[in-house]
Amino acid sequence: MIQCSPAALTPATLPPVLLLLDEGDDRAVQHAACQRAHPTGGRITADPTPHTNSLAYLALDLLRAMGRDSFAHPDAERMSTDAAWRAVTCWTLTTGLKEAIVLRAHRLTPERLRRLATWRVETGVRLVLIAHTPHQAAEQRLRGLLAAARFTDLRTATGTSAIAEAIGPPVTAPPLRPPPPDQVHPLPDLPGGDPAAFRDECRLHLDEADFARIDGQYQAGYAAARTWLARHHASTGTPWPLATDVAEEEPDAGPDMEGLRLFLARLTVSSPSPQHTLARIRGAQMGFLSRHLQLDVPEDLNERGGPGITTVPITPHVAHVLSAHLPNPLRAAAAAALLFTGTDQSLLCMTQIASVDEHTTRLAIDRDSRIHIGMPPGPRHMYAIPPRARPLLAAALAFRRRTPRTTDHLGLFAGCLGTPIRFDNLIRDAGLDIPAVTHPHPAQDWHAAARCRNLPATTPSDRPGSSSARPTAAL
Repeated sequence: MIQCSPAALTPATLPPVLLLLDEGDDRAVQHAACQRAHPTGGRITADPTPHTNSLAYLALDLLRAMGRDSFAHPDAERMSTDAAWRAVTCWTLTTGLKEAIVLRAHRLTPERLRRLATWRVETGVRLVLIAHTPHQAAEQRLRGLLAAARFTDLRTATGTSAIAEAIGPPVTAPPLRPPPPDQVHPLPDLPGGDPAAFRDECRLHLDEADFARIDGQYQAGYAAARTWLARHHASTGTPWPLATDVAEEEPDAGPDMEGLRLFLARLTVSSPSPQHTLARIRGAQMGFLSRHLQLDVPEDLNERGGPGITTVPITPHVAHVLSAHLPNPLRAAAAAALLFTGTDQSLLCMTQIASVDEHTTRLAIDRDSRIHIGMPPGPRHMYAIPPRARPLLAAALAFRRRTPRTTDHLGLFAGCLGTPIRFDNLIRDAGLDIPAVTHPHPAQDWHAAARCRNLPATTPSDRPGSSSARPTAAL
């Protein structure tokens, strides 16, 4: 989440710059600065690459200090200077970075110092500069450079003990390690056909352990459907149409098709396998049926693809891989979108900046009006953004809006998915298996093809004694 706006920051509200003058170049000072770093806790320590004055390299050093170190690979994508500094700013805002220690500040050129000053003003980060000034002339030269870069609010500390006290105590948290790979218990093939008989068929053909896992997913779908329907009716009060009142040539008729698509996407976006997804959908269908509604989904979900079928849950491991391998916010968000939407590349290319809501919880793609120009738009394709992917989308939005000549109707992922070469490089740099790419599906995503219809007031599943009417008595 973006914690502050650049427009809200003024010189009076910025924390002062802490200048630590290490006259003897004491190794203990550098050790204390490195021990203070804790990227996930909002503090980093950057060690500028020696023997270069490149502005881009300093941005890459800051990104590396944040844990985005894919630039160590010789064939990794290189960003331009402006793009690299925009990435530093966006990641600082979206990850809540509060403090940055920069080593060897006496070697920074005026251009690099000005970039650091701009970064500080745009983000409000507390900047700590550690410099080696063995004599008075070196200190005066450094102060002159800092004044030229508009670092006027300096607080100075000298001496090893004073510097160590200014840096602060070392972080006592355990060392940061990549999250372990995800492990999911595989589920067997599940019966298709009548949703009302799904649970009984599973009980009949599966062992006790597998049935318990399936039933947990089934009950979760049932409860989610009942909750969503209660909220939907309370907020809209509009009934769904009867099947006899809707013509076949109007498949998108309904009071809230976008809401239905978003509900189904949220229900299944975290599903680790198509089997888990099927169990959740069958539970949701029974939840709809208990409210005299018929939820129809395509019979062969694998042919359709979409949330829960060709998606990958954004777990801590996946989020770490995306953040570490893709320092460019646009490319990180594009790879995440391929994972959590599971949709075809051609549809994802239609994502506009305005397609993502303010809180980065949903992504809406208006496909029909862009393909059939002049026709009124129909329900949009709705996708739920998982919580761990939201910082990636927020950083991408901030990055794109800071790009010159950008408006909300322009493409969010322009340049990331547009050419085969760029797309192949994105998949390679992501380092993750993306089912929507390895198993393409040209047909419409399953949740976009789902339909809801009103049923008569009495249905066979509502008769007393029907074992398939509800998953359990508790529900």
